[in-house]
Amino acid sequence: MTKNSSMDSEDVAADGDSLHTLFTEEDRLLQNFRKKELLFKILIIGDYGVGKTSIIKRYADGTFSPSYKITIGADFAIKILNWDDNTRINVQLWDIAGHERFGYLTGVYYRYAVAAAIVFDLTRPETFKSVEKWLLDLRKKVNLPGGHPVPVVVLANKGDITIATLPEEIVNFCEKYNILAWFITSAKDDVHIDEAMITLINAAIEHHESLQFPAVVDNDIVKLNNDDTQFYQSNGKLCCQR
Repeated sequence: MTKNSSMDSEDVAADGDSLHTLFTEEDRLLQNFRKKELLFKILIIGDYGVGKTSIIKRYADGTFSPSYKITIGADFAIKILNWDDNTRINVQLWDIAGHERFGYLTGVYYRYAVAAAIVFDLTRPETFKSVEKWLLDLRKKVNLPGGHPVPVVVLANKGDITIATLPEEIVNFCEKYNILAWFITSAKDDVHIDEAMITLINAAIEHHESLQFPAVVDNDIVKLNNDDTQFYQSNGKLCCQR
């Protein structure tokens, strides 16, 4: 009798563990089902050959290749972030062609964007001069609620090769145009890519309630309904204070 009682107790314990595992798995599935899903469209823009595709591949896939085909028009990649226990963010990273012949299409590709990174190439200092052109084009064609500009970071890419060509005027430029932040990046060595993207995503999250609703498009200007917002800024690699 004692032996049978012992076996019965072990069976009960095993059944209890199985039920606990079942309930835990069910709770996990329910939690995932209840998660709030957000979709953020982030633009990566700049002249051709500055490393936009490399930056996107590094962030989205964790990969790098020394050679990529030229982007025709636009392409995009998706990165899924389990932001917290209640929120999952689907980040669409849009790779916009840098060649002038595709410039007339930017208004279409910019629509519904919530943030942007403008990239220039430290090995080609002249590409920094185009950052202003890209920024003004962006702000002409897409806005956030109440006419607020889309939050922007500037990426000085290919910092693994050189930083000697970093423009002295970059700090003043960011302050003049209310750029959220700037970073020296390297897609090859995975330097400051995550930090730059998290900066943009945090800015987009501040608007997330309105971003779940369709935008009203008027002459390639995207306007969303939302309250005012304040961008945060930290010290260190980030340049601009607001």
